[in-house]
Amino acid sequence: MVAPFAAGGSTDAIARIVAEGLGAQLRQSVIVENVGGAGGMTGTNRVAKAPPDGYQFVLGNVGTHAQNQTLYKAPLYDALNDFAPVALIMDQALVLVTRKDFPANNLQEFIAYTKANQTKLQYASAGLGGSNHLACVLLNMAIGINVTHVPYRGGGQAMQDLIAGRIDYQCPSVPTAIPQITGQSVTAIATLSKKRSPGLPDVPTADEQGLTGFDIPSWYALFLPRATPDAIVRKLNAAAVAAVSTPAMQERLKAIGSDLVGPDRMTPEYLAKFVAEEIKKWSGPIKASGVQL
Repeated sequence: MVAPFAAGGSTDAIARIVAEGLGAQLRQSVIVENVGGAGGMTGTNRVAKAPPDGYQFVLGNVGTHAQNQTLYKAPLYDALNDFAPVALIMDQALVLVTRKDFPANNLQEFIAYTKANQTKLQYASAGLGGSNHLACVLLNMAIGINVTHVPYRGGGQAMQDLIAGRIDYQCPSVPTAIPQITGQSVTAIATLSKKRSPGLPDVPTADEQGLTGFDIPSWYALFLPRATPDAIVRKLNAAAVAAVSTPAMQERLKAIGSDLVGPDRMTPEYLAKFVAEEIKKWSGPIKASGVQL
């Protein structure tokens, strides 16, 4: 399984939990390899070009299979036509977090302070073009600020510098942020989705705090290379469905803030339709933001 981001971030954490469950179902080892770069496109592209024999697949997300199709002038692959969709695994919220001594405890205080001090501030991401980068871009645009972006090689590295106070805020996915939020080494300002995250039930959404309609959800899914035989797709799908249906797996994924999807959303057919809808959904906000990489 290719995890298309550096070790230490949310994709890495989810990949290792899912790989363990798949291994138990398939009765063979599932090795996770981190192949980061280009907002997740480097590792994802490797799977797109891999032999369609079932031995390489990717844990993709909203960034690798939806947002980057508009965000980049020349994406390395066609997210709709270069993959065999396998299974949507989970929905995932993003969260706005700040360094511990940032002078804001809620979204309205954050907006007031960043507007007054935007030329002095910096925000981080797990890499240029990733979903958490775009989340902060759209948040900045929504509240009317222009803050310097500092891209890192992974979410773990970005979080370390936030804890150390070298940067001011970022918009990571919930699994990356939960340990630091519960450990009180960073401050959670707002969940960036329509509903609160099961992993952070006490953190109000941006919508609840006055940024009406602001919704930047993420998700994770498995993809094989295009032209993979249907029997292989179905076998991996069945293993994925069985794995995430076990109480132990559900407990581990929910503990890191994952919102598991129902069986009706885990079919290859659903994922194919879902990716097409997500590409279309994100094209408008990305074009409106004026950001292109």
